[in-house]
Amino acid sequence: METKNFPSIEDGKAAAIVSYFGFIGWLIAYFALYKDKETALARYQLRQTLLFAIISTVLYILLSIILMPIILTSGAFFLVYLFNILWVALFILWLIGLIGAIQGQKKPIPFIGEKAQTMFPSI
Repeated sequence: METKNFPSIEDGKAAAIVSYFGFIGWLIAYFALYKDKETALARYQLRQTLLFAIISTVLYILLSIILMPIILTSGAFFLVYLFNILWVALFILWLIGLIGAIQGQKKPIPFIGEKAQTMFPSI
C-alpha cells in the first residue's frame, strides 16, 4: 500500500520563517521549502513577506533619492531622524510578522498582511 506524504505544519513553519529574511530568504522559502510542500501557513506568510519586501525596498530607494539630497544640500539633518523612525517602524512590523511565523500562526502584519493576501493570489 502506498502512503502519501502530506505537508506537515512544521514544513509550512520552516518556509514561513525563512521567508522573513530578505529576498534571498523569500526565494529559498518559495523554491526549496514551499513549492513541493504547499501549506496554508507558508502561502500566507510568503504573500505578506513578498509585499513587505517590495514596500521596504521601494521606500528605501525613494527616500534615499528624495531625502538624502535635501539633507546634504540644506543641512536639514533632522530629516535623518524621520528616516530612522521609518526604519524602526518597519522593523517592528517585520518582527510582528516573524513572531507570527515562529508561532505557526497566520498573523497579519499591520497595514500589509490582509492586502498581500489579495494581491498575490497565485502564490
